[in-house]
Amino acid sequence: HEIYLRPFREVVQQANPWSVMGSYNKINGKYVYEDIQLLRRTLMDDWGFKGFVVTDWDATKYMDDAAVCINSGLSIEMPRPHCYKLTSLKDAFEKQEFTEFMLDDVVKRFLRMFFLAGIMEPKKDIVDSKEDTAGHPDLSRKIAEEGMVLLKNDRNLLPIDLENIQTIALLGPNLNIKFGRPQYGGSTAVVPPYEITPLEGITERCKGKVAITSDASKADLAIVFAGLNHDKGMDAESEDRKSFDLPQEQVNLIRNTCRDNPDTIVILISGSPIGMEDWLGDVPALLEAWYPGMEGGKAIANVIFGSVNPSGKLPITFPRKLVDSPAHSGKDSRTYPGNDSFRVYYDEEINVGYRFFDAKNIDPQFPFGFGLSYTDFEFENFRVSKVKVNGMKDQLTVSVDVTNNGPHYGSEIIQVYASQKQTVIKKPPRELVGFGKISLKPKQKSSLSIPIHTSDLAFYDVKIHGWRIISGEINILVGNSSRCDFLSETITCSE
Repeated sequence: HEIYLRPFREVVQQANPWSVMGSYNKINGKYVYEDIQLLRRTLMDDWGFKGFVVTDWDATKYMDDAAVCINSGLSIEMPRPHCYKLTSLKDAFEKQEFTEFMLDDVVKRFLRMFFLAGIMEPKKDIVDSKEDTAGHPDLSRKIAEEGMVLLKNDRNLLPIDLENIQTIALLGPNLNIKFGRPQYGGSTAVVPPYEITPLEGITERCKGKVAITSDASKADLAIVFAGLNHDKGMDAESEDRKSFDLPQEQVNLIRNTCRDNPDTIVILISGSPIGMEDWLGDVPALLEAWYPGMEGGKAIANVIFGSVNPSGKLPITFPRKLVDSPAHSGKDSRTYPGNDSFRVYYDEEINVGYRFFDAKNIDPQFPFGFGLSYTDFEFENFRVSKVKVNGMKDQLTVSVDVTNNGPHYGSEIIQVYASQKQTVIKKPPRELVGFGKISLKPKQKSSLSIPIHTSDLAFYDVKIHGWRIISGEINILVGNSSRCDFLSETITCSE
């Protein structure tokens, strides 16, 4: 409830989605589609979900009980029936294993989508799709720009001033690759109308200003586009990554480029943490661009040449070594890839992600919430609107003054963490409970306020099957990552 279900609950209750897709795996010995407690009672009854549940492709392949799927609330099997074969449904109904009311419910949930989508209404004139998509390129580029994370920037190598250089060396396997190909990486592959590669974006930006070469030794600075792709064994569907580290040829390329040119920038195009111990010390500047989409080349050019000041923060922890992560920290295979019975144990319990690193006092390569800027921000005058909160429906507001002390316009994401020392239950050393973004001109100062609901400070009590607050003192911490010099205030909670 506190880790895995919570984001689904918030989406269901705040965004009112039309459908939910289940997963392939079992949870505590049950497939999702046969788990009445998870689907019917939690998703539908407790959270008020009015949409329909659909399977992932062939996810019910190893199931054959039509009644349990009906009673759990499954509306559709895709792409073919395994449990919902007509003979199976008839047989289960005649045996009174499910009622007509339950059957009507799963059908009604699916039909509701037809009305919401306008399928059941009279046909209207077709609207030109270009009207709906005119702003998509700008939106795609903005998402990519704001999501990129500046991880290292020694000597302020970034942003690049095109007026002060004559030649840039561009290298690396991800320099001119297009990721938007049919089924590339799996069923979620997106094929955009076009895709601008880093080479294309930078070439356009440098046209008539700076020469581009592939020889790092003859350039004013070098940029290596490294990372992963959607080939099997990398960031792809159906199998895990084969290695935490970059392929050796990429490591060699980075090292050799740094040897030939000390002003080397590495830009990672990837979707998951990468081991960097073998080369990070040689690199003065590092940017995580993720998979930046159809406008990716332009977005990268805007960031590295200073049109956009990066403000992204890591949504995950980057470990130094694979064994530092919870799934790989055990002495046997029970946490990964699982035991002989194909059962995987989450021995970290509540300490998922950054919480594990904090609880075990493990120093990560880059912590959760981390991300640099081209400018410098200062936080001061941290305050809370009240020092006592009562019950699950109370709330408070935390405020902090933020000053842009640097030379560039920029944005900073302020993160609020809560820490409570108590003996009632196991809790992480601190947890993210809120965040907010502020944009400031050079030398500008402003205050940012972030609301915190007491429900964000609660835990799920399995004895009462509900949320509770532990009475006592809670430290409220404000900073710009999960590992930083926090400002703090103490409040008191009453259940």
